[in-house]
Amino acid sequence: MSSIVARSLIFNALFYANIIARMFVAMVVLALPYAALHGVLRGYATSSLWLLRIICGVKVEWRGIEKLPRGAYLVACKHQSAWDTFALFEILSDPIFVVKRELMWIPLFGWLAAKAGMIPIDRSARAAAIGRMVAAARAQIARSRQIVIFPEGTRRRPGAEPHYLPGVAFLYSATGAPCVPIALNSGLFWPRRSLLRYPGTVLVEVLDPIPPGLDKRAFLRRLQTVLEEATARLVAEGKTAADR
Repeated sequence: MSSIVARSLIFNALFYANIIARMFVAMVVLALPYAALHGVLRGYATSSLWLLRIICGVKVEWRGIEKLPRGAYLVACKHQSAWDTFALFEILSDPIFVVKRELMWIPLFGWLAAKAGMIPIDRSARAAAIGRMVAAARAQIARSRQIVIFPEGTRRRPGAEPHYLPGVAFLYSATGAPCVPIALNSGLFWPRRSLLRYPGTVLVEVLDPIPPGLDKRAFLRRLQTVLEEATARLVAEGKTAADR
């Protein structure tokens, strides 16, 4: 256990130093076309995964990435860890995230998030917030980008009772884009509200895209069913591997 604590502390120090360094690099390219900032973001994701693997022994196995469509689509990803907020840059060509509005107020980070096209949502405004989110999403879909949303709105520990919010269904209905569910078990190795990073392999599985055309309720039922079943399977697999 002492080794895990030590490695976790070293990783966390380097991880946040990496964030700060890349934020300052990104500030330099703010006046340049978005492609420059996109390169910084992808480099941050790649380097963070490398640090996690080298220092903490946390690897990643991507499954089903051949199922990802080309162009614009929604991504409904299970959210168990901060890991989920950067790792998807490894497999998505041009992702943007739906984020809580308060993150946009953070100096430097908020400016960069706005430049990258991240979509803020005020969870206290409800109907008005949904409307603004949909308008922003339509604009980004028109640019052939991938919109990543965490359907439960916050991190949930592995095995927690699901609590899906309606925002993903409104995006699906309003944009007319297919939705790609992504299941994972990242919370086993990078737990929420913890500084510890446990060695093992994060399993990430891209599931079959849900084509447009379903009504919102039918879509949300289908999304929750396939995403929860796949997530439970990956969590069980991860626990079994850890017990060996």
